[in-house]
Amino acid sequence: MCASAGGGNGVGSYGNLFKASMAHVLFLIRPQPFLALLGRRKMSLDFGAREVFAAALEAVQPDIAIRQNLERHGNSLVCGGRKFPLKNNVHMVGFGKAVLGMATEVERIVGDHLVGGVISVPHGIQHALREHGKHHLLLKESSFIQVMEGAQHNLPDADSQKAAECIARLASALTEKDLLLVLISGGGSALLPAPIPPITLQEKLDVTRKLAAGGATIQELNTVRRALSVLKGGGLAQCAHPAQVVALILSDVIGDPLDLIASGPTVQSPVCREEVLVVLERYGLLDSAPPSVKDVLGKLRPGEEVEMNKAGHVLNTVIGSNSIALQHAGRRALELGFCPIVLSPGVCGDVRSVSRLYGLLARFALSHGETPSELGKEVLKLGPEVGVESGELHLVMQSLEQARSQGRGAVCVLAGGEPTVELTGNGRGGRNQELAMRVGLELRGLQLSLDSPVFLSGGTDGQDGPTEAAGAVTDARLYEDAQKQKLDMSSFLKNNDSFTFFTHLSGGRNLLVPGLTCTNVMDVHILLIPQIAK
Repeated sequence: MCASAGGGNGVGSYGNLFKASMAHVLFLIRPQPFLALLGRRKMSLDFGAREVFAAALEAVQPDIAIRQNLERHGNSLVCGGRKFPLKNNVHMVGFGKAVLGMATEVERIVGDHLVGGVISVPHGIQHALREHGKHHLLLKESSFIQVMEGAQHNLPDADSQKAAECIARLASALTEKDLLLVLISGGGSALLPAPIPPITLQEKLDVTRKLAAGGATIQELNTVRRALSVLKGGGLAQCAHPAQVVALILSDVIGDPLDLIASGPTVQSPVCREEVLVVLERYGLLDSAPPSVKDVLGKLRPGEEVEMNKAGHVLNTVIGSNSIALQHAGRRALELGFCPIVLSPGVCGDVRSVSRLYGLLARFALSHGETPSELGKEVLKLGPEVGVESGELHLVMQSLEQARSQGRGAVCVLAGGEPTVELTGNGRGGRNQELAMRVGLELRGLQLSLDSPVFLSGGTDGQDGPTEAAGAVTDARLYEDAQKQKLDMSSFLKNNDSFTFFTHLSGGRNLLVPGLTCTNVMDVHILLIPQIAK
C-alpha cells in the first residue's frame, strides 16, 4: 500500500490570455515527434505526468465542484450535510474568475426556485469561453442571473465596483425567508471592491499598493482591506442578515483560510482600530493616509472593533482546493500504475529552494545501498524554506525508502502550492516554467539507461505568467538537450525568460498548454521517479 504524507500571474483581459488551440482540459498532450528518439520509458513518464495533471484539473472544474457539493432533493437543497427549504426563495451572488461556470451549474440544480442574482466576473470571460467552446459554462439567454464583467488586468475598477454595489443592494434586500448562495473563487477580491464612503476606490487602491510594495503580508493587507471595505471581512454576510447564507468556495490560497480567500466576505472577521493603525504605522503610511481613510478609522473609538454580530446564519464550504486536486491526481496516478505519495498542498518559498527539494527527493529515492542519511538531512533542512513540515518530509522519505526496498515500481510524488520567483530580468515566463527549468538542472546526472525522473509544474489556471503556457515538463536530460541545441540555461534563468527557453527547446514539446482551464487552485507539482531497484 502506498503512503500519503499530507493532506498565477494574470495580465490583460481573458479574451487575450489564451492563444492555444487546445481548449479542453484533458487534451494536454502536444504533438511530440521527437519522443520516439528519446526512448519508450521516457515517453511513458512524460505522458503519465500530463495525464495526472489533467486529472487534477478535472477535479476542480467549477461545474463539477458545484455538482459534487450541492444537491437538490425535492424541495430541499443539500450542502455540507445540511438541508435548506426551497420556496422560490433562492438568490445568488458571486465574484471570481471561475464563478461563471459555478453559477451556470447552480442555476441548473436549483431550477425554478432561483429568483435572481448578480455575479461579478473578469472582463472578457464570456467571449473567451465561447471562443474555446466552453458553452456548458455559460448561462442561458433566459437566465435570471445578471453577469457583470470588470477588473480588467485583474485590478479593481469602476466596473467591478458597480457590480459590488449591485451585489450589496441585492443582499441588503433579503429577509429571513430567503437563502443567499454566494459563489467565491480566486480573483474575487478585485471583483468585489466596495470602499466605505467617503473613501474612493482609487484611495483604497493606493493604500493597499503602498502596503504591498512595502512588503506587507497578506494578513496585514487583509486587516486594512477589511477595515476600509463594506463587504470584505464578513461584510457581505452582514448585509444579507437575516437571510441564510451558503458560500461555495474554490480556494486559491495555501491552507484554505476562509478569511483570506477573496478577503472573506462571508467570514466574521472583527477588525480592531489599533491593529489597523499599527499596520499603517509599520509601513510609514499613518501620516500620509488620505483624509477619507483617517475619517473612517477615526469613527471607531479606541479599543472598539468593527462588529459583525449581525452576520446571521452562514455556512462556508470549500468545494475545490489544491488538496482536492492532489487527491484526484493521486487516483489517476494509481490507475496508470504509479505509486502516489502526496507531499503537501502548501509548497511555497523561492523556486530555487523548491527545485532543490525535488532534486534531493529524486536522489534520495534513487540512491542504492543504505539509507542516504545525508540527503535526508538536507531535505529536512529545506522544510522551513518551502513551507513543508518535517513530519510530512519524514513520511515521504519513509515511503520512498519502502518503495526502493520493496521494488514497488515507479513512484509519483505529488505536491501543490505557490512558490515565488525573484525577478532579475525582463523575459517572458512564470514560476512554473522557471521551477521546471531549475528542477531539470537539479535532476542532472540521474539518467539511468533510458530511464529518468520526470518533473511537471503547472498552474491550474492555465496561464503561467504573461504566457499561453501553464508550465512545463522536464527530466534529467534537460541540460544536455539545451547544450546540444545551443541554449544557455543560465542566461535564460537570469533574464526570467523560461517561456522563451522552452519555446526554442525541441520545438516547444516540453511546454504544458491546456488552454482556458476555467479554474484556479494554485499550482500542481508532479515528480515521477522510475522503478527503484532493490
